[in-house]
Amino acid sequence: MLTLAGLLEDSSLELDLLVPGTDGALTREALWVHNTELPDPSPYLREGEIVLTNGLWLPQTPPSTFVEAAHRARAAGIVFGLRAETPQTPSDLIQACEHYGLPLLQISIDVPFTAVTQAASATQADQRREALVDLVRRGDALAQAISHGAGASGVLAVLRREHDLPLAVVDRMARLLASAGTTLSPEQLRLAAAGLARHPPPLEIDLGGEQGKATVFLVGAVGDTDAALLCLKPVSALSRAEQDALDQAARFLSLEVAKQQAVQAIELRFASELLDMILSGAQRAAEVPDRLRAFGVDPYGELLVLATAFAVGPHATLPGLSETVGAFFLDRSLAVVVAGGSHDVVAVLQRPQQETRELADELRQAVAKRFPDQRVVIGLGEPAPTAHLLREPLVQARKACQVLRRRPSQSIATFAELGTHRVLLGLQDPETLRSFAAGVLQPLREYDRRRDARLESTLRAFLQHDGQYAATAAALYIHVNTLRNRLAKITELTGRDAVRTEDRVDLYLALEADELSQG
Repeated sequence: MLTLAGLLEDSSLELDLLVPGTDGALTREALWVHNTELPDPSPYLREGEIVLTNGLWLPQTPPSTFVEAAHRARAAGIVFGLRAETPQTPSDLIQACEHYGLPLLQISIDVPFTAVTQAASATQADQRREALVDLVRRGDALAQAISHGAGASGVLAVLRREHDLPLAVVDRMARLLASAGTTLSPEQLRLAAAGLARHPPPLEIDLGGEQGKATVFLVGAVGDTDAALLCLKPVSALSRAEQDALDQAARFLSLEVAKQQAVQAIELRFASELLDMILSGAQRAAEVPDRLRAFGVDPYGELLVLATAFAVGPHATLPGLSETVGAFFLDRSLAVVVAGGSHDVVAVLQRPQQETRELADELRQAVAKRFPDQRVVIGLGEPAPTAHLLREPLVQARKACQVLRRRPSQSIATFAELGTHRVLLGLQDPETLRSFAAGVLQPLREYDRRRDARLESTLRAFLQHDGQYAATAAALYIHVNTLRNRLAKITELTGRDAVRTEDRVDLYLALEADELSQG
């Protein structure tokens, strides 16, 4: 690394230190050397350059003006060349450098500036050679880590052998793939994933807390940004060597992420094929046990089926849901088959010791933490004694999940708990439900809007109290005769008598359909 301190150590240059400058100025990396005799060299100086000058500008320009210009251009320091006309460095030049905190060295009359340039060139050549050797050696170590299956953690271990940096690898699904020297909270993982979703992704991400800003090194797989290597330091705090090492590691991590994606794609295809086998019934039942064994699931033990989806928005599933569900079970050391589609994500696993509804609720919470803006619903099938009897539980779980998406009051339910009429209604599209409900209830709503007669709320209360007049009237704080009058008006407007079983079923289903269509 080219520094003023390094040049001072070269005795052949015959340099003397006159002003050390501010703390660390002598050891700070310099960009290059710049020979000038201009009274104001600032327009041509680059930040970090060492100024070489013989002071030919001295008769016309005060030293303070020259030093101020070099300081303004953020020069690394000044090397003043002695000559016969100026055998000593002018005292006012020394005073000016002390005032601005700019390092000042003087060089012997016998040593030309070309010697300084050659020394700087040799230093940078050595630096480039060392960097190249480090690059090759690090590349070999990274390739070995990847080929031996060490994964992202192995890549970080190689980096940490050279640079003691806090590192983490986070994918766009807010999953922590590996870390070294630091820990990230769920909120920080979410912030990192949100940064990766931006186009283009930022150079730094503010993770808040003690970590503050983290420098981002993008990890791409198949033509996209799939993850990032985060160094929990701002880019300004990283040396060029550290940045080069992190950038190289990110490229090797791209190989690892691409490999993981390929494996996940194969697993997803195999899992989807398993669902097709199960739904095919006896036709492909013989293939199901072997496919379950491939995922580590015992086909002859009691099996559990769960279907997970989102109830908010037009999409029942989103990218990352399948991975989140799979990670939930794997974190509990439960062998599982996870198949994702556009309507739900299905999990088939050995029935654990834990109570099923408790397990489902923990899964719901885990998914909700990953997708905080979504309402998560989970449909449960009845346990299957063996793999050959999985078809019915699978259908039950998926249908229950489909109904729950339209029921804002429930998040987890079995097929049986929803009731036959709810399942049948839930399988209809929302527009059909709205049309049916409006055909029955619209006359009541229009009358309520004009008269504030509260007919719809009265009908709901009457049905909730199983058609009992006294209980309904008490709940509504009205007289029984008032209730009878309202029910008569409901019959007049809808053509359905809430007292007759057939008509009561129509009215009840209309209210249920209305609730489902709104959910």
